[in-house]
Formats: sequence, structure tokens, C-alpha cells
Amino acid sequence: MNALAPLESLFDMEQRGYDLPLPPALSTLYGRLSFPSHPGRPRVVGNFVTTLDGVVALNEPGNAGGGDISGFNQHDQLVMGLLRALADAVIVGAGTLRSVPQHRWTAQYIYPPLADAYQQLRSSLGKSAPPLNVIVTARGEVSLDLPVFRSGEVPVLLVTTAQGAECIRAQRLPPSVELSAIQSAGPLSARAILEAVRLARQCDVILVEGGPHLMGDFFAEQCLDELFLTLAPQIAGRDGQSERPGLVMGRRFAPEHPLWGTLMGVKRGGSHLFLRYAFDAAAQV
Repeated sequence: MNALAPLESLFDMEQRGYDLPLPPALSTLYGRLSFPSHPGRPRVVGNFVTTLDGVVALNEPGNAGGGDISGFNQHDQLVMGLLRALADAVIVGAGTLRSVPQHRWTAQYIYPPLADAYQQLRSSLGKSAPPLNVIVTARGEVSLDLPVFRSGEVPVLLVTTAQGAECIRAQRLPPSVELSAIQSAGPLSARAILEAVRLARQCDVILVEGGPHLMGDFFAEQCLDELFLTLAPQIAGRDGQSERPGLVMGRRFAPEHPLWGTLMGVKRGGSHLFLRYAFDAAAQV
């Protein structure tokens, strides 16, 4: 029996679409979840956690992951697991992988108490396999000895450049890992990443979990439909000694081209807020 208290719904915008078939354990804890109708292409959703002062990573040895931002909050893990359970693919950058090197991007890994409910949800959606774990690395600077590659628990797509592919091929590529070199060199475009994912797996929902540079690219290329943002009641601070990034890095929007979201929902779990925003996304894949 899960002892976690249900999230309190403070605001939910009525929207046309379809209710997702959440099993009782998930519907009790999260409430109703629906997605607007989205024919013709995958729905691309972002998920992030930030402090009250906008820090998404402490960038300190041993304290580099999102858990230090949320306080390892169980409601945040619940929502992360729910979104992963819905996803056909989860996209992260190599920096995110380095911050949590033991991680696998599955629902049951982030929140084991609801593993059965997450699997029931995936089964009801016809998703028999775990979500494709997509690791984006322009330079190919990843160790294939990490569990996400070696465990065989998840299928993995490494999206890189031709130069990065040479670096990766210098290691032994495990059977569960596919390599996609989508351009010769330079930063990888969000649209090209999505195209590589589309070629590797048919997707209805693609989840982007960052980091901040990758999230900035998805916003800049209008590739993100929604953002689920956890607001943790923590002030982390910045002293200029080390970079403490915000949600988006490497891209500037305002005042020339600000990106405005539409608030779709607000939930509360204790002093944590769970926000959901919709963004105008151009057709991508």
C-alpha cells in the first residue's frame, strides 16, 4: 500500500482531447490526466524541477542531479514516473547522464513503489517495451560501461555527430544500443533529434528531461508542446563560483522573442507546486 498522499488539484483547464487510462493507484494520487488531440505527429512534453530562485542543478560533486533540487520529493518522483510511463521515448543530454550515471529513464526506476501501476498503464496503452532512452551527445563523450547501456534493461538510442560516432565506436557497442549520427559536426538540432527518434521508434509521446541546453534548443525550434514544471520550495542561491543553470541555457528569447506559455494545471503536494504549461509548437515530425 502506497502511503503517499494524493496531489491536490488547484487548477485544471478544460481541454478537448482524451483522458488517459490511469489505473486506480495513479488516478487516486494524481487525479485526471488528459492530452489534447494531436493527430499526425508525436506530442513532445518536457519535465523539469526548479528551485524558487530558478536553479535546476547545483553542479556540485555528489549533488548534481534533480533530486537535490526537489529534495528527493516523492510527489515529484510520482509525476516523473507517470510521464515516463506514458512516453515512447525519453530524451536527455549527455550532461544529464553524467550527473546521474547510474540512472535508467523508466517509470519504475524513478519511483519503484508504483512500478506495477506504471506497467499496468503502459500495457493499457499498448506499450509493451520500456521507453527508448535517447542520449544526445554531439562529441560522443559518453562511457558505454554505464548501466543504461550495459544492463540491457532499456533500449538506447545514441544521437550524435559523425565525429561523435567515431569516438563512440572506439568502445564496444552493446546489443541494446543503436547509434545515429545525424550530422557531420556541431550542435545537434532539436528537429534532427526528433527525426532520429522517429526513425528508431514509432512514438505518440516523447518526453524531454533536459538538461538546460537541450531544453533551450527544443524551445528555440518550437518543438515542445507542453512543460511539466515542479517548483520546489528551496532557495539555492548563486555566488558566481560555479554555474548554477536555469531551465534554459544557451538561448535568449526575451525581450525580442519571448516565449509565453498557457497555464494548463496546478497541483500541490505539501509545499511543492506542480505546474503544467502549453506552448505553441510548430509541426516537427
